[in-house]
Amino acid sequence: MRRGRRGALPRGTAERTLTSVGTSIQTGEETAGTDHDERAQPGGRPQPGEGAQPGGRLKEAPLPREREVSRLWHVTLSVSGKEAPLKEVRRALEQLAHDHPFLLTSRYANDHAEIRYWEEARDLHDAAAVALRLWGEHRSSAKLPPWEIVGLEVIDRETYHQRIAEGYGPPPASPVGVHPY
Repeated sequence: MRRGRRGALPRGTAERTLTSVGTSIQTGEETAGTDHDERAQPGGRPQPGEGAQPGGRLKEAPLPREREVSRLWHVTLSVSGKEAPLKEVRRALEQLAHDHPFLLTSRYANDHAEIRYWEEARDLHDAAAVALRLWGEHRSSAKLPPWEIVGLEVIDRETYHQRIAEGYGPPPASPVGVHPY
């Protein structure tokens, strides 16, 4: 009794064909091997209409495009709400900094806080979406106060450095850490 897939050839009885990434002569696009089983017909040729071009040549499938490159975004998140003990606010922000290692600095009072950090994201929409989830996702793990987000600024790295150079950007993020206003 032979084991294996129904219709599959026993090992070592068929010649294996390797396909590699090449360049299509007509389009100049990068291509990959075909999407059919070359053992489907003797000689490794596809059935009519299955990946063949006129003249018996195989169609080449284009490779997926490269992913967009991530960029750095400077995020300033402002939260506010009912008063909470300063020691608890500080401890919660320190825990958030531990949980979110890219946190640059946090400033706080008993009824509001500002968190500044760098986020790596594909575009502004992705960076803003992550920032808007940050407080809620860490609320229970860091025991953050039940405050709401009242402000969000997301700027790219170039704009951040341009503002700092011109003297009207956010105050420099030093000293790094959690500090009272």
